[in-house]
Amino acid sequence: MYAIVEIAGQQFKVEKDQKYFVHQLEGKPGSKVTFENVLLLDDKGKVSVGAPAVNGVQVTAKIEQHLLGDKVIVFKKKRRKGYKVKNGHRQRLTEITVQEIGKKATPKSETKAAPKKAAPKSEAKVETKKAAPKKAAPKKAAAKPKPAVASKPKKES
Repeated sequence: MYAIVEIAGQQFKVEKDQKYFVHQLEGKPGSKVTFENVLLLDDKGKVSVGAPAVNGVQVTAKIEQHLLGDKVIVFKKKRRKGYKVKNGHRQRLTEITVQEIGKKATPKSETKAAPKKAAPKSEAKVETKKAAPKKAAPKKAAAKPKPAVASKPKKES
């Protein structure tokens, strides 16, 4: 039996009693975490595919330890420009051990709860006011004609 689960933004194919390194999770070592975003479940050849997740299935895991991944060196250089930048990075990881892949226990109150009927709406009379007729907008004054400019007589040379 295996499942494909989304953990901390990444998808993992998990099996029972296997150890995985995932991006750092909240919680102390020894505590249990559950992942409810199960995308696919394979139970002895019977495959259930979610749209986007399979309903009623969860994966339970135990946090083993928090640690740092291998150092990654980032070096940038531009030839003949005198530009060099060197940076390093170590990703924070959490080691988890999958303990159980199975169905989620649903409380009985959720399964037997009947939908409640909507309460009757009160029949309050709503008076609508008629909109007052709009006043006509004042007409813009006609543009004043520009005074004619007398052209200067051309000088003859």
